[in-house]
Amino acid sequence: MDKFALLALLEAKPGKETEVEEFLKSAEPMAGQEPGTTTWYAVKLGPNRFGIFDTFRDEAGREAHLNGEIAKALMANAGALLAKAPQIEKLEILASKTPKA
Repeated sequence: MDKFALLALLEAKPGKETEVEEFLKSAEPMAGQEPGTTTWYAVKLGPNRFGIFDTFRDEAGREAHLNGEIAKALMANAGALLAKAPQIEKLEILASKTPKA
């Protein structure tokens, strides 16, 4: 079971909602290249609110993701796309449901 997670909350600048959505969709292949990232989700929380939720087996995987290509691209584009700095929370997974084989 994964024990570690990240939740990043993003608020798009007015008029930049579509660009934020497209940026998040374009990040999925980068997440697929991260061996320490077990699951990765980009979600729309409202008209201008978005989030990224991902899980990791260990702290090393989480730290690698925080220093990886998605984080670099997000921070490079934050000023142009986001109304404020991303809110990033480190989470500890207490329990989870996984599909039965």
